[in-house]
Amino acid sequence: MIPGGQPNMQQLLQQAQKMQQDLAEAQQELAETPVEGSAGGGLVKATVNGSGELKGLVIDPRAVDPEAGTAEENAETLADLVLAAVRDANASAQQLQQEKLGPLAQGLGGGGIPGLPF
Repeated sequence: MIPGGQPNMQQLLQQAQKMQQDLAEAQQELAETPVEGSAGGGLVKATVNGSGELKGLVIDPRAVDPEAGTAEENAETLADLVLAAVRDANASAQQLQQEKLGPLAQGLGGGGIPGLPF
């Protein structure tokens, strides 16, 4: 601050630019970080990136058991397992977002960043 209590605008601008750069780096890191979720004891595994974008889905052949019921029942069970695995992966991705971006959001005034889930 300069004498008289006025904030140094150049210093504030530099701080804002640094925070913006840190935020962009954290978002890039999230986009490159794989996060896995699973369901059915590992029969279905979903991989999302730290931003929550679905990147992969692995279904164990044991998840599709033609002797376990009708084709409709198997399809419904498999769909439920896929949804559960994706939700699990997204929950982990949101936790990762909180860890990576939460401190940056607090540095911006603690009110969160529009468009981000916190």
